[in-house]
Amino acid sequence: MVFGNLAPSAWLAGVRQGWQKKHLASPEFSFVFDEPPPDEYVALDCETTGLNVRSDDIISIGAVRIKGRRIMSSERLELLVQPQGAVSAESIRVHRLREADVACGIPVDIAMLQLLRFIGSRPLVGYFLEFDAAMINRAMKPILGIKLPHRQIEVSAMYYDYKFKRLPSYKQLDNADIDLRFDTLMEDLDLPKRDAHDALNDAVMAALAFIKLKELGQS
Repeated sequence: MVFGNLAPSAWLAGVRQGWQKKHLASPEFSFVFDEPPPDEYVALDCETTGLNVRSDDIISIGAVRIKGRRIMSSERLELLVQPQGAVSAESIRVHRLREADVACGIPVDIAMLQLLRFIGSRPLVGYFLEFDAAMINRAMKPILGIKLPHRQIEVSAMYYDYKFKRLPSYKQLDNADIDLRFDTLMEDLDLPKRDAHDALNDAVMAALAFIKLKELGQS
């Protein structure tokens, strides 16, 4: 079934984008709907005070632009963000950011504006990006009026598809488990690892994995 000359998925995407444009908080943000620069992406990661997307806060953001097969290390964003609540001892053990470290961070609304301008209209890349996007959307929606409309590319899903296609057919039928842990993914793809749970490091590693998996998918 088609709607005019559009398949249902394209028609629904058009309807969704029309709704988003209508509810955009200000015309100054209309650039998020521009056609993205060819073969450009933004790899993104956040560190937070916890894993509850409703109550925890972003404390750092790392992002880097990707152009074709290159990570543009000079085109990066690294922000410390003031949390609304306390930074727990458990979260400090993970990301090593203390309350004293983030006390000098910028307010979250300023961070969101800087992030939005850095992303532009480029698709987003990340490892378990759904969580980061949910955290950002909670902070972004009061400013933007809508959730981020950008296409999101999940590195773990790319890796799953890559590994699944290489399984023997009998294992594919059995829905064999594929280890999606980030360390496993990076080691299997023979990629260099940086210190984890640092937002910029994690964004760069996600970018490396994305570029490698994209190349493997084309070979």
